[in-house]
Amino acid sequence: MPDVIEKCTLCPRNCGAKRFAEYGSGYCKMGALPKISRAAPHMWEEPCISGERGSGAIFFTGCTMSCVFCQNYKISSGGEGKVITVRELSEQFRRLENMGVHNINLISPTPYIDSIIEAFEIYRPKIPIVYNTGGYEKAETLRRLEGLIDIYLPDLKYISSEKSRKYSGAGDYFEYASKAIAEMVRQTGRPVFDDDDMMKRGTIVRHLILPSNTKNSVEVIRYLDKAFGDRILVSLMGQYIPEGRAADYPEINRTITQREYDKVLRVLEDTSLDGFAQELDSADKKYIPEF
Repeated sequence: MPDVIEKCTLCPRNCGAKRFAEYGSGYCKMGALPKISRAAPHMWEEPCISGERGSGAIFFTGCTMSCVFCQNYKISSGGEGKVITVRELSEQFRRLENMGVHNINLISPTPYIDSIIEAFEIYRPKIPIVYNTGGYEKAETLRRLEGLIDIYLPDLKYISSEKSRKYSGAGDYFEYASKAIAEMVRQTGRPVFDDDDMMKRGTIVRHLILPSNTKNSVEVIRYLDKAFGDRILVSLMGQYIPEGRAADYPEINRTITQREYDKVLRVLEDTSLDGFAQELDSADKKYIPEF
């Protein structure tokens, strides 16, 4: 890959930034080479992703969003991590695969799609590849990954542009995320599992319930049911902890209540959607990886 990306338009920001090898002037502030903060087995994804041996999680530094409550704030906005070469990234794929993980899990990979594609040309693991994203993606960028990604694991955080602008700095979030998820589902088709109930192919859409925002969650669940039905799995997440800059927003500066969780769960149970519902005791800092 070139040492410099002259005009980056990989994500919906379309900032057109120049990105040098190790730093950039764009929204994500990242350079052209991959920067990672952690590469290790991860046990706390959905059961069909982590299984008994863990998911081979590679946490990339930087993000296309600015979620005020981000639990990975140190790496998404703080810039913590190590710049590596494309070949070193491919070696991480091989190392994790040799550890026996169920899959390679690319977490917040969007700024590094060029490097990831090149790394797969050097070494393509024989286990599924997971693309783990906040959902703020361009469908045309995702089309470049067709045939490389087996499992998509996006969020659908918001329907409301007011909410997405306020909490994630992206008023056009739903416009892009809805089209991105449709592209993901087109690529993967319906969920496919192996004999051990581990996911081989498909799309799981996550939704994190925010305190004081159950209306948004209900809208998201109903949209997913209408738009995708049994072509996706849904992961309803109750793990919210006020991290990052959440203290600046009093209405979300707490964990969700049992009543809030139950309200959204009942709506999910009334749909045709299948998937997972995370228990409220998952709202614990012990599940946040050390970076």
